[in-house]
Amino acid sequence: MFATRAAPCGMTARLAVAVLAALALLLPVVAEAACTPVASRKPHLWRVSTAEPSLRITFVGHASFLIESAQGVRAVTDYSGHHGPPEPPDIVTMNRAHSTHYTLNPDPRIKHVLHGWGEGMEPARHNLLYHDMRVTNLPTNIRDWGGNTIVNGNSVFVFESAGLCVAHLGHLHHLLLPADLDALGRIDVLMIMVDGGYSLGHRDAVTLVEQIHPRLVLPMHYFSEINLNRFLSFMRDKDFRIEVRDTPTIEVSRATLSSQPTVIALPGPH
Repeated sequence: MFATRAAPCGMTARLAVAVLAALALLLPVVAEAACTPVASRKPHLWRVSTAEPSLRITFVGHASFLIESAQGVRAVTDYSGHHGPPEPPDIVTMNRAHSTHYTLNPDPRIKHVLHGWGEGMEPARHNLLYHDMRVTNLPTNIRDWGGNTIVNGNSVFVFESAGLCVAHLGHLHHLLLPADLDALGRIDVLMIMVDGGYSLGHRDAVTLVEQIHPRLVLPMHYFSEINLNRFLSFMRDKDFRIEVRDTPTIEVSRATLSSQPTVIALPGPH
């Protein structure tokens, strides 16, 4: 009979840990996003999911999207009370470019109201976890009507749910610095203003998309079909797939994101 050599105790322990880690990857759980470092303060472990969760995104008008999670959490971007669902959402984000992007008198039934601006020179800081949705922000600057810079007057809001990282740029008036891009981390879905001048010119909007590298772009704040079509033309030249939908709602999951970067234009008040 041949003798066998027992594995050293440390090796056995490491093997056991490796086996458990491999088994954990096969557990059917809802996938987490990893919008690091803004939307997450800890590393994430990706796991296989037998039922891929998704987000429902509806363009409700101007710069407002309704984002609905798998567990029914409802968030509205740049909420002003003018555009939104009939029933109040759970979470609203706001930016203060002008009154179509915020309200100081939101419906009191809204559970979480997140301002994109801070008090005085202090930037807004948000890290809200509500059921299966996390909302965080990256402070940026904004111009006033006189062309002066308001430091930390705007926020890019990041919504993390269903394994996706969704960024709403708010009324962003400038390109992002490398430190901003590092803070944003991975962005899968980007909501960007394409008005051509009130926020950014079309070429700067295209540059922002190239800076952030999302897989899906949702235009907003375009005011006219001419503005929208000009932006779409620029993005087509960048080899983005272009889709113009006739309904305002899409379902998005990690499984359904195209390998080719895509722009989807949704109808709605603009």
